[in-house]
Formats: sequence, C-alpha cells, structure tokens
Amino acid sequence: MEAEGVLEILAALESAGVRVWLDGGWGVDALLGAQSRDHADLDLIVDIVHVQRLQETLVAIGYRLKPGGTTANFVLIDDGGRDVDVHPIEFDESGFGLFELGDGRRWPFPAAAFEGQGVICGREVLCLSPDAQVQCHAQGYTRTENDLRDMELLQQKFGVVLPIGLCR
Repeated sequence: MEAEGVLEILAALESAGVRVWLDGGWGVDALLGAQSRDHADLDLIVDIVHVQRLQETLVAIGYRLKPGGTTANFVLIDDGGRDVDVHPIEFDESGFGLFELGDGRRWPFPAAAFEGQGVICGREVLCLSPDAQVQCHAQGYTRTENDLRDMELLQQKFGVVLPIGLCR
C-alpha cells in the first residue's frame, strides 16, 4: 500500500464522518513522520459503531470484503490487491477502547492509546500512540523483521520500553 492509497482512504473516510486510527506499519511510519519501508497493507482501528459506514465508504471507492474475517477483524481488498485490515474497537464510558480477541476475551486500551498524532506526506493523521503500538506488536503473533525494526525506530524516537519479545 502506497502513501497515496492511504491518503485516498483516509480522505474518503473523513468525508463520510468515520474516524479511524492508523495501526501497524503505517501507524508506526506516521508517528515517525516519514515512510521507513514498503507496506503490504493498511491497518485501521475504528469505533465499532462506524463499521458499517466504513465498509460502505470503502466499497464506494473500489474495495470489497475479503472472505474469512470476523467481527473482531476483517479485511477489505481492491482489484489492485491493496488490503485494508480493520480492527473494530468498542469504547466504554470511561474512554477505554475494548478490542475483542479471537478467544472472546476483551483487551482494554486506555484512552491515551488513541492520542497518537502522525504525519503522512504532510497530512496529519490519527494513530495509536507509540506505547499502544508496542503493546499491539507484543501480543498474539510471530513478529517479522519489519516488526522488530519498527519497534526499534519507535524506541529511538520516543523512548518506549520494548518487552524482550520485541528485542533482537
């Protein structure tokens, strides 16, 4: 996914009134303020109440739902093979974002996790905070070399503490 594609998606969602936060590789690069590597997809966090509007908006710009998703995580893809990996979050009355895990448990993110500010090609974007990025990357999957490098870059710029599983 190229930066122009990310900005196209964000502009469409903003026009539709759908607020999203960048996660994953583009979330890291937005926090860093520059693209550090190529990205296979775009990871988005969205308030669960806006999932349907997000899907409708992306379908209108050429995306379709990829088979195999769940309510906790689904992917939309366009004819060019660009993936948008969506993670719905339910916000509670205290501002915590509750993410449903595959086993049915709910993982709470504090309100501060959604205060990340980043930049892509000069455009300000919302993203998960550096600490929240670390927490997400430390859980539930085998990290790649890109993941480890992304975490090192966050550590260098923001001084985040990396758990041992994110250190080389």
